[in-house]
Amino acid sequence: MLGWLKHRVASPKPQRLVMRRPVVRIVKARFDAAVTNEENRRHWANADGLSANAALSPQVRRTLRNRARYEVANNSYARGIVLTLANDTVGTGPSLQMLTDTPATNRRVEEAFGAWAEAVNLAEKLRTMRMARADSGEAFALLTSNPAIDHPVQLDIRLVEADQIATPAWGLGCGSDDTTDGIAFDRYGNPVEYHMLRRHPGDATYARGMDDFERVPAGAMVHYFRVDRPGQVRGIPDITPALPLFAQLRRYTLAVIAAAETAADFAAVLYTDAPANGEAESVEPMDIVELERRMATVLPGGWKLGQITAEQPATTYGEFKKEILNEIARCLNMPFNIAAGNSSGYNYASGRLDHQTYYKSIRVDQSHLEAMVLDRVLAAWFSEAVLIDDLLPQSLRLRDSRYPHQWMWDGQEHVDPAKEANAQATRLTRYTTTLANEYAKQGKDWETELRQRARELKLMKELGLTAEQAMPAPAEPEPQDEEETDEPTARKAA
Repeated sequence: MLGWLKHRVASPKPQRLVMRRPVVRIVKARFDAAVTNEENRRHWANADGLSANAALSPQVRRTLRNRARYEVANNSYARGIVLTLANDTVGTGPSLQMLTDTPATNRRVEEAFGAWAEAVNLAEKLRTMRMARADSGEAFALLTSNPAIDHPVQLDIRLVEADQIATPAWGLGCGSDDTTDGIAFDRYGNPVEYHMLRRHPGDATYARGMDDFERVPAGAMVHYFRVDRPGQVRGIPDITPALPLFAQLRRYTLAVIAAAETAADFAAVLYTDAPANGEAESVEPMDIVELERRMATVLPGGWKLGQITAEQPATTYGEFKKEILNEIARCLNMPFNIAAGNSSGYNYASGRLDHQTYYKSIRVDQSHLEAMVLDRVLAAWFSEAVLIDDLLPQSLRLRDSRYPHQWMWDGQEHVDPAKEANAQATRLTRYTTTLANEYAKQGKDWETELRQRARELKLMKELGLTAEQAMPAPAEPEPQDEEETDEPTARKAA
């Protein structure tokens, strides 16, 4: 009894604290796209984890280039799409607009550069480079000297195909770590030199050798391509995702033509409803009978004359081509009506809506051309132009070549000029835009246009003409045919 009471009164012993580990629950999350099963195994069979340069090996890029060039050369849709893309991006060529504080200096530089650009045919070379990026993946331009140029600045742009930039030793597996198929880099990843084969690999006289290439400094070479992945140093054709679709389009068209021709090859067939060895007269199977025009004949007993019904082209033929072209043009951010050259299914609103995305893509391409090509060319041009007497103002010859400037491109034509003119007047009246911006949309220099307008107004004042009198006479309407002119009169008389 006392023991029990002592046990109840005694102070409790200190309890030992036990630290429990927190319970960590592992959440097993899954992505349906990461699951591999029998249904999608073949579809993802070619997915790999290669780096950008490993995936775009010389062999892969060569295959893509050859196939893309083949389609552009033989497929009218591919040819038209690439040409339209180059024409819309480059147009008649960019014009230089200097932005220094001296207007006279700006005009002098702009005129000198414009004359040189025309002498070297800069616009055509830019269009060729844009086409090369679409069907070859990249374009190279060698900045060299050409004494045959009709301009004091002898700088020239020599275009080089992507096949010609390669290191023979690298292709044999002997290249160094800092060389990637024709381009040598420094420790910071900057191009140091380009290896240019002395002859194109496709030439009949090309002989592959270890020393059959030239080392071109990076400052003398312009490399124009689109970077799709970090670390990528060579380009692939823009139309690469559409190559299988181009092949399907041509195969389907040829299959439809072959089926229609096969049906048309048979003028008529003889057939019978009688069973084999029945009452119909015996006729030699697959026998051919020549028929004359406007003839009457008697068929063998029990036999009927019939024709093969032409099942091609099917009613879905046009819809199939439309969907294929729409998918082809999507990888180029080009709307269907521009890719197909057909706007019959568009109205005004849908046409403008589709063109907004396309024109934004064109502006991105133009900005890319400015940064990768034009600014490099302008810097090289300035470095030579400042050495020529009386070509540039003395103030520019004492400074570096980093002058404020911008590039002016062709403006986009509006579908409804009247609506665009009203919108432009509203923006100018409400000060939401400037004359420089409005003229830039049309690819024009606002200072040049205003000076021309001032000269026109001055001459109109000297001749005593009003604005209405100086306006050009409207074009005369085209004469209508007699049938079209007489038709309303004939209906009224009736």
